[in-house]
Amino acid sequence: MGDRTGQRPRLVLYTRQYCHLCEDMRAALEALRGELGFELDAIDVDAEPELERRYNELVPVLMHGERELARWRLDTSVLRAYLRDIG
Repeated sequence: MGDRTGQRPRLVLYTRQYCHLCEDMRAALEALRGELGFELDAIDVDAEPELERRYNELVPVLMHGERELARWRLDTSVLRAYLRDIG
């Protein structure tokens, strides 16, 4: 499964340390990577002031480009449908 260029979609998880929701979403995404065929980059919002301002209390946030796929909790049915639609 991939985007229209034939590559695997690259999702970005905005996260921070000591955030149990972030850890839960990352673990769920890691478990789905092989099955759903996506790449995952995790970015610590506290490492960049602009990201901290943008996402502060919203993390974890899962994005594909400018499209927000999840905030706080992952709905796997939404992720599956999105990846199927772009695939």
